[in-house]
Amino acid sequence: MDIIPAPSPNFNERPGPPDILVLHYTGMESGEAAIARLRDPEAKVSSHYVVEEDGRIFTLVAEERRAWHAGVSFWKGERDINGRSIGIEIVNPGHEFGYRPFPEPQIEAVIALVGDIRTRWSIPDARIIAHSDLAPERKQDPGELFPWKRLAEAGHGLWFDPAPERIGALGAPLSPGDEGLGVIVLRSGLHRLGYGVQPGGAYDEETRLTVEAFQRHWRPDRVDGIADGETRARLVGLLQLASVESVTGVLD
Repeated sequence: MDIIPAPSPNFNERPGPPDILVLHYTGMESGEAAIARLRDPEAKVSSHYVVEEDGRIFTLVAEERRAWHAGVSFWKGERDINGRSIGIEIVNPGHEFGYRPFPEPQIEAVIALVGDIRTRWSIPDARIIAHSDLAPERKQDPGELFPWKRLAEAGHGLWFDPAPERIGALGAPLSPGDEGLGVIVLRSGLHRLGYGVQPGGAYDEETRLTVEAFQRHWRPDRVDGIADGETRARLVGLLQLASVESVTGVLD
């Protein structure tokens, strides 16, 4: 795998080894513009890698260093995500400049890069996440067009396709304004998976945005912030997978 050096000055020391991998899209009109910004000391942003649409991979910050890609964020109780993570920026104009599918050479390169990174660091599948998972209120990347299922099938990340009977057993959709046990269970499940939303409470705007972020990652054919039966069935299944992975990791 050929990796092109494009060093950025925007980094500092880590508090410890990385155990989270965050995927982004660049959200700019070209890859060149994105790389220039990530290398600009005035911008104070960076990532470890940038993957171009033609599959070229650029390295900007050494994995041992703390790049500045996540911003204000939260996952599984952690707030200093930059200190715990490796960030991969995937060139795509994003929702603001004409969001489009990710080309095949780019996806192949991302899968290869993720696999390579995981040979050096202990990064569980449940900690391979989207920028939008870390900050649902302000981020959408890499978005619903990124093939998370394919990445998981290659061995990187979680994915769960629920059986129809599991979907039907969960009843009517939950949506903004709802209250009660179903909403409490939903918020608790999202929090257990890693999101910042706290257990308890009503189906408020924070809940809607969190459900939308979950859907961008794990139910990309429906991104509307409404927790229908399939969305909730996927959440339950993912929690089971994450729990099994956690136990297996302890045993290993």
